[in-house]
Amino acid sequence: MFNLIPVKANTSPIGKHKRGVGLNQVSQNIILIGMMGTGKTTVGRLVAERLGFQLLDLDAEIERMEGRTIPEMFAEEGEAYFRKAESRALHNVLAAKRLVIATGGGAVLNPDNCAAMKQGGWVAALTADAETIIERVRGDANRPLLAGDVEERVRRIMAEREDKYRFADVTIDTVGRSADEVATEILTHYRG
Repeated sequence: MFNLIPVKANTSPIGKHKRGVGLNQVSQNIILIGMMGTGKTTVGRLVAERLGFQLLDLDAEIERMEGRTIPEMFAEEGEAYFRKAESRALHNVLAAKRLVIATGGGAVLNPDNCAAMKQGGWVAALTADAETIIERVRGDANRPLLAGDVEERVRRIMAEREDKYRFADVTIDTVGRSADEVATEILTHYRG
C-alpha cells in the first residue's frame, strides 16, 4: 500500500521496551519534521530499526503516488501543486500505525498538516544551523527549492519556517552529532 523503506530487524538493546512503555505509545507513529538536511530519513531508519517499526519517507511516497519525481512536479505543476500532493500523502499515511514518518521540510507550511501530525503521532523536530544544512544539501539535484544561490535560499527558507516546527513534542539539535546519537535521544524522549 505505502512505499515503505526496508529496515533491519531490531537487534539493538536500546530498541527493546524495558521501561514499561504502554501499548498505545508503542504503536504510536513517530513523525520527524525539520529543515531539509537535518537527517530525518537517516535518523528515521535507525529509530524504525530499534522499535521494529517501518520507515516511510513522505517524499518517496509522494513520488510513488504521483508517478514522477519531486523536481518533475515542481517543473511541471509548481510548488502549490506539490504542497497539495504532500498534504494528501501525509493524511493517507497517518491512518497507519507503527511507522516512523520522515516528512519533507515544508510539510509544516500547511496548518492542517501540523494538526494532523499532532493527532496522528508523536512529533520530533530535528534542527541544525544554516552552515550545517548548506554543507549537507549542497549539490543535491533532488531539492528544487534550492535552485540558484544555495546559501541564500537555505537562510531564507530557515527564516520563513523558524516558528513552524515549534508544535513538536521534542526538538533535537543534530549539529555535531551522529545519526545514532540523535536516534537514541529521540527514543529516550519517546519513551519518556
